[in-house]
Amino acid sequence: MAAGPGREEPAPSGSGRVAQGGAPQGGTVEQAKEACLRLLAVRARSRAELVQRLSAKGFDAEVTAAAIDRLAEVGLVDDAAFAEQWVQARHTFSGKGRAALAQELRRKGVAPETAAAALDAISGDDEQERAAELVRRKLRSLPASVDRDTALRRLSAMLARRGYPASVAFPVVRAELDAAGYSGGTELAEE
Repeated sequence: MAAGPGREEPAPSGSGRVAQGGAPQGGTVEQAKEACLRLLAVRARSRAELVQRLSAKGFDAEVTAAAIDRLAEVGLVDDAAFAEQWVQARHTFSGKGRAALAQELRRKGVAPETAAAALDAISGDDEQERAAELVRRKLRSLPASVDRDTALRRLSAMLARRGYPASVAFPVVRAELDAAGYSGGTELAEE
């Protein structure tokens, strides 16, 4: 098929992608940079994500490395900035806790020390405050027929799924249930 507006020309051979005839095909550094720029226009991405996506598109490792290195030189690929932005957005808007954010950054291929630096931006107080907001919001939709013990379990489990440790979840849920005067059906026996 001929290349038209918005279509890429077939790339020179040698990059690993196999064309219809069975010959390996790939792309140039410029084509790889363009592919990266299209991906970065949608959202920020880690270096590892870009490597994975370019590899899936058939670019060989050398071309991929050269393209990403060039974009890193001009500041368009920066794992530290990506991790900071990811942590801030996911904590603020999705209510994710540090553990869930650390796991997400690992899946995105961010180095552990880079992820740790970004996660340090969330203090223990920030995490407790965000957990309390989530509990208050969920508490409004909890049926009045639910007893306190069940409410405690459900709300703590909701926080655990979002990456909050039990050491944060249980005290926050108890405090919010007390503050709301929630008694539900049966009272939870203090341990």
